[in-house]
Amino acid sequence: MARTQKNKATSNHLGLLKARLAKMRRELITPKGGSGGGTGEGFDVAKTGDARIGFVGFPSVGKSTLLSNLAGVYSEVAAYEFTTLTTVPGVIRYKGAKIQLLDLPGIIEGAKDGKGRGRQVIAVARTCNLILIVLDVLKPLGHKKLIEHELEGFGIRLNKQPPNIGFKKKDKGGINFTVTCPQSELDGDAVKSILAEYKIHNADITLRSDSTADDLIDVVEGNRVYIPCIYVLNKIDQISIEELDIIYKVPHCVPISAHSRWNFDDLLEKMWDYLHLVRIYTKPKGQLPDYTSPVVLPTEHTAVEDFCLKIHKSLLKELK
Repeated sequence: MARTQKNKATSNHLGLLKARLAKMRRELITPKGGSGGGTGEGFDVAKTGDARIGFVGFPSVGKSTLLSNLAGVYSEVAAYEFTTLTTVPGVIRYKGAKIQLLDLPGIIEGAKDGKGRGRQVIAVARTCNLILIVLDVLKPLGHKKLIEHELEGFGIRLNKQPPNIGFKKKDKGGINFTVTCPQSELDGDAVKSILAEYKIHNADITLRSDSTADDLIDVVEGNRVYIPCIYVLNKIDQISIEELDIIYKVPHCVPISAHSRWNFDDLLEKMWDYLHLVRIYTKPKGQLPDYTSPVVLPTEHTAVEDFCLKIHKSLLKELK
């Protein structure tokens, strides 16, 4: 791809290569067939509370210190890398919601290819409602790019909305391609060649926004998760005020000091914003509502049905 010029004539070919690349990447992540041995120790922890937040970052950036000081759970902290070897869970109560925090082991470059147990770590990160990428202020900003790249390679999209593309497989009838707004990159041929790479020859494709080839590949693969993400810049007790002012301008970012417990309230407030939770207070007949223990639901699932399921599955059957 690096050797190919980018212009209208070659965009088709580049889309095809992107699709082929995505396909091969997927095969790397999920090994084909064969009854392999056990997958080894998983890192996953039972889901409790209303939301779960994972701490992702390089070794020795202060993930365990942050967990210990936020949740009061002891996670081993020492002056060498990879102190944390498995997931350490902790729970905090914030605004009436129980939020599970997961301190994951540090990941290194090449984690998405399985280096340093990276694959299991990122697999746990995939199940979180929010990812906190913990970065060390003193280390270069390139680390942020590296971690994003590792997560993206595993099918996690950070702070993005799912692309507005309708995709429906059919049994016959060829590829039916409709566009509702002008496209800068994709045209009928490009879409056909990408789908042909996946051996899909009958489908309805609707592009409702200006999409790229990568967006289309994400939709066809269908195993992408879209997770909000906050960058936590740790160890701000070691830099000057002027530097702090510059850091504050970075989007999706909260500077803190886990060791000195600075700026935790700001972090918690931002976590609450990004989790998109709704608190629902219930009241018995003729009494005041109980404002101490709300039922917490995600904003996009707030039907009565979801509410009943949250309390108990049997409620649904009894409701008229």
